[in-house]
This record gives sequence, C-alpha cells and structure tokens, in this order.
Amino acid sequence: MLYTIIHTIHIYSVFIYGGFLFTDILFMSKMQQSLDANEYKKAREAIMMHVRKVVPYALMVAVASGLFLFSQVFGEISQEGLSSFQMVLSVKAFLGLWLGFRGINQKLFGINPWVFKSHLFPFILVVIIILLSQFMFLDFTSF
Repeated sequence: MLYTIIHTIHIYSVFIYGGFLFTDILFMSKMQQSLDANEYKKAREAIMMHVRKVVPYALMVAVASGLFLFSQVFGEISQEGLSSFQMVLSVKAFLGLWLGFRGINQKLFGINPWVFKSHLFPFILVVIIILLSQFMFLDFTSF
C-alpha cells in the first residue's frame, strides 16, 4: 500500500515538473514571437513567480519518492551482474538525481547552473527518462 501511495505521488510530481518544462519549451518560449521584449518579460515573470512556488518542490518530491521506489524495486545483483532492468533503472536514477541536484542547488542554495541554463536540457532528460521507463521491462539479452 505504501509503495502505491508513493508511486502515485511520484507520478504526480513528475507530471508537474515535466509539464512545466513542456510548457516552457514548447509554448512560453514562443511568446517572444508575438510580444515585444518588455511585454514578454512581464508575462514570463507573471507566470514564473507562481511556478517558483510549486515546480522546484515537485522536483524534490519526485527525486525523494524516486529514491524510495528505486530502493524497493532494484533487487539483488545476481552472480551474472546487473540485469537489463537494473541497468536501465540505474541510468534513469542517475539522470533523475542529476536533475534533482541541479534543482536543489538552484532553489535552496541559489546556485545557478554553470552550463545548460535553459530548460531545454532538463526537458530532454525528462523525455529520456520517460522513454527509458517504457524500455525498462524489456529483456535486452534476447536481442
């Protein structure tokens, strides 16, 4: 029961974080085409002041719940080494932890990223994580 609750929380928090990135990359960045520079700055800030209250915390919840889920499903490492599931899950966890590390540094410590300052790279990582979650259960040894 606890696993299901935390899994549901994880999915919702990922939707909030990924949804913002999706909206920012595909829609908010296009506002520059129809607004002048001052209007765009005002409109973006009007949205971002609300985003900053929710999205960073959704990312932190996604990372924390993801760590719990990881600990529950990773399993034991066999004599043959990591299974394909464990390898893909490890890559997903690494990418999620990188996003979390970046987000925590920004929100809690005010450290802005040194590279990848736009939301495009985190968006790409979220898409990769989603794709990996679809391939995690395939057995790659049969290919």
